[in-house]
Amino acid sequence: MSTPAPGHVPTLHLTEPTVLVTFSGPDRSGVSTRVFSALDAHDVEVIDVEQLVVRGRLVLSVLVTVPDEVPGFETDLASVGADLGLEVEVVHGNGDNRPRRIGRAQVVILGAPLMPDALAALTEGINDLGGNIDRIVRMARYPVTAIRMEVSGAAPDALQSELAAIGHRFGTDVAVQEHGILRHAQRLVVMDVDSTLIQGEVIEMLAAHAGCEEAVAHVTERAMRGELDFAESLHERVAQLRGVPASALDEVYRNLEFTPGARTMIRTLKRLGYRFALVSGGFTQIIERLADDLGIDYFAANDLEVQDGALTGRVLGRVVDRAGKAEALRLFAEQAGINVRNTVAIGDGANDLDMLAAAGLGIAFNAKPLVRDQAQTSVNVPYLDAIVYLMGITREEVEAADAADAPPAT
Repeated sequence: MSTPAPGHVPTLHLTEPTVLVTFSGPDRSGVSTRVFSALDAHDVEVIDVEQLVVRGRLVLSVLVTVPDEVPGFETDLASVGADLGLEVEVVHGNGDNRPRRIGRAQVVILGAPLMPDALAALTEGINDLGGNIDRIVRMARYPVTAIRMEVSGAAPDALQSELAAIGHRFGTDVAVQEHGILRHAQRLVVMDVDSTLIQGEVIEMLAAHAGCEEAVAHVTERAMRGELDFAESLHERVAQLRGVPASALDEVYRNLEFTPGARTMIRTLKRLGYRFALVSGGFTQIIERLADDLGIDYFAANDLEVQDGALTGRVLGRVVDRAGKAEALRLFAEQAGINVRNTVAIGDGANDLDMLAAAGLGIAFNAKPLVRDQAQTSVNVPYLDAIVYLMGITREEVEAADAADAPPAT
């Protein structure tokens, strides 16, 4: 085939005839080379290519212009297929080279396990909204199954609303993001701390030292459900900590347990230039140390007053409440030079709702029903690193990066 002159621009029109050639069967080395070499002998232009390999089974589709001599073209391709043990399908048509429809979105589905009835309902929901599934790719197979679908023809907002409701019925998490250039922009991840980054509530751990853990836990639960004003509930709970030795803060910090996958998520996204912030209704004496330990860029929390080596039962300054969390997200985005549309917020309680709504992507993580129902996206698997699949990162990529950074064996 002759090489196009420099600056050559194909003149193919959307309605001109094209040929779709599909090879399917057992994968083996050199298939692509044989196929393109065969096509090259017939003076055609390649318009589109897609290839998928699942469990050693290959599907390779190539869309090309119509060759000058069709019978010989089909004979040569059939011969390649026979040599490689592949089935060959040749389909002639018009308009196959149109760009994908508007309204493109990335739909990520998480399940543990992921069941066929859930996928049947979700794909039906996409179809009912006028969407077409252009591509399906597995993001992870453990500890959760994560599948990404690229969908065109349906509004992302409508997809999120409808698919989240369907996913909830089947115990499956669904996240929808617009499939645009902003997905690749540098992002800021803003996280709640208690029951999100870490397991449990710091204030309840401190209350155990004052012998009032049960009473404080009851107030915390009501606040997280949105039944109490957060600032008032915080003052009420902190008042019960009066007289607790300040050394209890050190003990609580030593006994903190991270949510499974927390370090993996942070490590993975920081490799890609993501910034991180902790925005907590908890306490600076704990949050500042967490930020230092994890390499977090920004944090906001409440200051417990300490006098003569003991907690006074008071909070200093303005409380970081529901509105304060959203304000902190906007402030940190400004300081990082990152558009608010490129922020991700993760939280579980009612006081996180404004922050989740302000972010470009708000994720309710193992959240209370009130929060789960109002958030853009809900993740209910117990692994914080499942968040990376929503960012388009696969489990294999995470493991490969960790392996590359591992110190050499001695």
